[in-house]
Amino acid sequence: MSSLALAVRDSNTMLRRNLLHARRYPSLTLNLLLTPIMLLLLFVYILGDTLSAGISGAPDRSKYIAYLLPGLLLMTVGSTVIGTAVSVSNDMTEGIIARFRTMAVHRGSVLVGHVVGSVLQSVASVVLVGAVGVAIGFRSTDATVVEWLAAFGLLALFALALTWIAVGMGLVSPNAEAASNNAMPLILLPLLSSAFVPVDAMPGWFQPIAEYQPFTPAIETLRGLLLGTGIGHNGWLAVGWCVGLAVLGYFWSTSKFNRDPK
Repeated sequence: MSSLALAVRDSNTMLRRNLLHARRYPSLTLNLLLTPIMLLLLFVYILGDTLSAGISGAPDRSKYIAYLLPGLLLMTVGSTVIGTAVSVSNDMTEGIIARFRTMAVHRGSVLVGHVVGSVLQSVASVVLVGAVGVAIGFRSTDATVVEWLAAFGLLALFALALTWIAVGMGLVSPNAEAASNNAMPLILLPLLSSAFVPVDAMPGWFQPIAEYQPFTPAIETLRGLLLGTGIGHNGWLAVGWCVGLAVLGYFWSTSKFNRDPK
């Protein structure tokens, strides 16, 4: 077999391994998934009328659901990949990676299995949160099929970028608890973005923090695609952030993983 065929075979094996772990131990994924779902229900049913009145001038919970859901879909991605950081840290500290190094296993397949498995889990989590949003009133009547496909592509690209960052965080963490703490900014950053209220409604000193970060342009792009409204320059910014984070995470992760243990 060629080296490429061996790499694909071993990566597929590692992917099955990670998906099997996720199926056998679903508690971590479910706990992380509950955060965006609870926030969705909290902001819609308890704060929805008040916040929608502040945004549109009149209480309208349905409009606030349309505004809120795109941000929570991206928060779902950030929440899901925390589990990837924990899983990678467990692999590095429990000895299985040391055993893989002694076997005829393509070295990069271990990381590829984690990344592909995490992206698949992120997509499944996004579908679940999106279904909850639809069940409580989210509607996208103005978006075209092309815009829906573009929205799905953005979510997958964002999941890929954050997964590589999470893998790097897992590799540099001494244990699973530290990995979970190190990856916590991936779920906190959406809280400091335009996910819940427009950037213009924030205090002036805080607006640069909300605007110049990866989640805000991605949220604005996803919101425009799902609602069939304009996205302006946010689309290019979102793709740029995704590509930049993916490249940074890839080189950071592979350099740490390929370094021989001391």
